[in-house]
Amino acid sequence: MIEQTNPKPVVHHYSDVLCVWAYVSNIRFEKLMEKYAHKVVFELHYCSVFPDTAGKIDASWGKRGGFAAYGDHVQAVVGQFDHVEVSPDVWAVTRPVSSTAPHAVLKAAELEDRAADPQGEVPLIERAAYRLSWALRQAFFLHGRDIATWEVQADCAAAVGLDPEALQRHLHSGAAAAALDRDIVAAQKAAITGSPTFYMNGGRQVLYGNVGYKLLEANIEELLRSRGPEEASWC
Repeated sequence: MIEQTNPKPVVHHYSDVLCVWAYVSNIRFEKLMEKYAHKVVFELHYCSVFPDTAGKIDASWGKRGGFAAYGDHVQAVVGQFDHVEVSPDVWAVTRPVSSTAPHAVLKAAELEDRAADPQGEVPLIERAAYRLSWALRQAFFLHGRDIATWEVQADCAAAVGLDPEALQRHLHSGAAAAALDRDIVAAQKAAITGSPTFYMNGGRQVLYGNVGYKLLEANIEELLRSRGPEEASWC
């Protein structure tokens, strides 16, 4: 595990690119990365909240109005925040069939980052894979584009300086799928229940959902104070 070999503590961030709470809270994640980039290693992981959007919406919202009602819910959530906007087409018109496809592309981007930076010296906030994750979220939530499609994925990749053909090679070889499966297995082992989730200190500190910045900051400060694996956190 990375915690055993890296001199810095690790904060694992799990999310689904179609999750509205991950979208609105990304600003807090960026602020954490900007403040602690030289003290903490941040790692991105993807969990399956929307692996089958039709099935999920039917199960959770089928008796409450389906996609249209869920779209209204997303509009209401984003409306609570001044720093983000949402297209009226989100879920009402634009309905990506699954988050699995964009997640696989994001893992392909991570493979490209790793090839360019084998030692992982570049902070997460500066990596192309992170920039692509935000570009995909904006493509869906802000612009109402279907990020389950390769056309949109390729556009977003090119916009952040990635070569779409290089990403396709990782997709076609199966390497991206293998990397995504490692995320899914890790999420299951860590008992990740939703998006977004911050997982740190070997599972002693787990923060899920719409968590305020001050609480996130306090947990990272505690993580920096309590580095030893044998020492339980007081958070």
